Amino acid sequence: MELTSVLKFLENRTILVTGATGFLAKIFVEKILRVQPNVKKLYLLLRAADDKSAMQRFNTEVVGKDLFKVLREKCGANFTTFISQRTTIVPGDITCENLGVNDTNLLEEIWKEVDIVVNLAATTNFDERYDVALGINTFGARHVLNFAKKCNKLKVLLHVSTAYVCGEKEGLMLEKPYYMGETLNGTLGLDIEVEKKVMDEKLKQLKAENASEKSITTTMKELGLERARKYGWPNTYVFTKAMGEMLLGKLKEEIPLVINRPTIITSTFKEPFPGWVEGIRTIDSLAVGYGKGRITCFLGNPKTILDVIPADMVVNSMIVSMMAHADQRGSETIYQIGSSVSNPLDITNLRDYGFNYFTKNPWINKVNGKPIIVGKVNVLSSMDSFQRYMALHYLLPLKVCFFSQLLTKKK
Repeated sequence: MELTSVLKFLENRTILVTGATGFLAKIFVEKILRVQPNVKKLYLLLRAADDKSAMQRFNTEVVGKDLFKVLREKCGANFTTFISQRTTIVPGDITCENLGVNDTNLLEEIWKEVDIVVNLAATTNFDERYDVALGINTFGARHVLNFAKKCNKLKVLLHVSTAYVCGEKEGLMLEKPYYMGETLNGTLGLDIEVEKKVMDEKLKQLKAENASEKSITTTMKELGLERARKYGWPNTYVFTKAMGEMLLGKLKEEIPLVINRPTIITSTFKEPFPGWVEGIRTIDSLAVGYGKGRITCFLGNPKTILDVIPADMVVNSMIVSMMAHADQRGSETIYQIGSSVSNPLDITNLRDYGFNYFTKNPWINKVNGKPIIVGKVNVLSSMDSFQRYMALHYLLPLKVCFFSQLLTKKK
């Protein structure tokens, strides 16, 4: 699509964004404000008890980030005014009806004005408590859909899911919806309302037993993994996201629905500048561990493809898909956003890139101020080779050290 047509589509639009303090949501909001300053309004829903705490979170966790420095420089002294004119901060909670928005006047205003709803609220912890993951990823999606149905001018609902709702299957994954009750391993009996009942009963039982909060958290995490694996999903996160998709597809009625499924999201590639990331995310932990000299080997097939996608590319796909499917009443369209087909990255590529980067830009040891020298990571393709490596490089030196100390003590 031509950039001008996309910008024209965004002009004078009013967009509701849930999960506004999240990593991807911040990049989405910054992009809209930077490329289309004539957007009418962004309603930004974030979890907070009241307006004051919501605004504080927005200022510190969103516009206070380096991510907005390009927009800040572009606006100059008018930055604060521009942000306040183009955004309305909405305290709420997607686990509640009406997204937890208590201000009735604000609710009526949103329902009257909003053209596009973008659901980015999610918990991405793989082993999240089952009650928490169900509340946000599954039933939260339904609450967003019900809210979108009340928006008088709605053109499209965009829901951001994950490519890993497809589980751990190999081969080409088609961009097709999950229907209610469908499972990855063919096990029958998946019923989302039953899942909620199972979760509620377990929680009620734990509280009746006066279980500690720590015990409740552990048990609810174990329950989530158990339920996910029963139906073929590897973890609670992707299982609850898949069920969220099922609810949206089943209940959408005439709502134009677009579901985007990105793979492993990494730092920005180009916009607003290269390399912006927040915290240590998924694959980033490997880079940090290697740069600090803590990772010397990796267990896996050297030819395994790591499907990563820069965050700004995900945001671009979100904006274009919103435009492409606006006003397509009753439609459901799915896009899987990844790199493994057009620009595959395998483990050995990652190893070589890491070695080249940290050789030229070594991590500085905070203790002694010296650069950390890294070597090429050994990619071990089998458990036998991994055990031999560990024995040679870790167990043998420990044994030598132990016997040296023993001999020293005898002398």
